[in-house]
Amino acid sequence: MTRSICLNADIGELPGEAGRALDHAILDVVSRCSIACGGHAGDAESMAETLRMAKARGVLAGAHPSYADREGFGRSRNNVSLPQLALSLKEQVASLLAIAAATDTQVRHIKPHGTLYNDAARDGELATLTAALCVDAGINTLLGPPASELERAAQAAGLTYVTEGFADRAYEPDLSLTPRALPGAVLEDPAAQSAQALSMALDQQVRVRTGTFIPIRVQTICLHGDTPGAARSAALLRAALEQQGITIHP
Repeated sequence: MTRSICLNADIGELPGEAGRALDHAILDVVSRCSIACGGHAGDAESMAETLRMAKARGVLAGAHPSYADREGFGRSRNNVSLPQLALSLKEQVASLLAIAAATDTQVRHIKPHGTLYNDAARDGELATLTAALCVDAGINTLLGPPASELERAAQAAGLTYVTEGFADRAYEPDLSLTPRALPGAVLEDPAAQSAQALSMALDQQVRVRTGTFIPIRVQTICLHGDTPGAARSAALLRAALEQQGITIHP
């Protein structure tokens, strides 16, 4: 039974003042965040402001690189080759690192975004490429799903691997995320999100789309910043965890 857990969010993904206000509210709740760095969303201004806000709240910040697909929010590989992908990811992480250096902030982890996250969880070559990205950038922590190719690649590369579960996404019996095209893939009801997070944190299991419970080992729970009602959901989720005596740590 877990009595402490990291709570994280993917942010810096929505533009303008409304996007920064949403990130501000979410950062008041979570203990770690992953910042879009240009591949699917984000620009220099959003990266700098999100890094500053995270530092001010003691929230650990990381890079959230993706397939270069701003039109599709990082949900298409667009037939990019592995060398082209490696260069694109390197450039995305380098952009955030440069802004972190200029703003006296730190980048503490890497978490791939969207389809890249799901692909690298299954594909050994993509997982190895992602782990190498961490090593080359001097970032020694990688976030990803448990019992995945990403976890195996991180261990082989000597990285710290933080296993992640999602409060707002439905799961398949093999613990992959339910494709967004299917009904019920995104859990928008805060009560359902809290129930799933508590099941992961307290019982190390998740109820999958077929209705059965499957064991899952997670050290951090994510809530997406682009899920409708994300700020309110994050606050309710943290309150639900703390009401069960679970402390939030980075």
